[in-house]
Amino acid sequence: MNYTINEAAQKFGLSAHTLRYYDKEGLLPFVSRSHSGNRTFTDSDLEWIALICCLKNTGMPIKEIKQYVDWCRQGSATIDVRKALFVAHRQAVLRQIEELNNNLELIDAKIAFYESPGIASFLDEQIAKQSDSLQRKDSLYDSQI
Repeated sequence: MNYTINEAAQKFGLSAHTLRYYDKEGLLPFVSRSHSGNRTFTDSDLEWIALICCLKNTGMPIKEIKQYVDWCRQGSATIDVRKALFVAHRQAVLRQIEELNNNLELIDAKIAFYESPGIASFLDEQIAKQSDSLQRKDSLYDSQI
């Protein structure tokens, strides 16, 4: 089946401009054009776009995606470097996941803190103590001038 640029873009929540940019950057070298010069996308092209979106969404730079596309066009001689690229990217994604999980734990701890019984009075007491402390510091500062 063939798709227009707008249909292909819509399937991935992208703009037609983004797909044109990807094509201009060499990420979609297999996309053909109609007799009127419009890009036409096949199911195979959509699979490439899905991979590009996956790699972009996980932080791979366009330059590295372009390198991958170039290696794919060179054939089986580049299988090892393609695999190495994905292994390295997988490790980077795992580090991102670990960082996100650590951040999520802190967010969960804050949610639990704000759900704890008596939190409102505890926080009001803390603010009152801080206010008293600031007033004492101001008094000390004023008396030294």
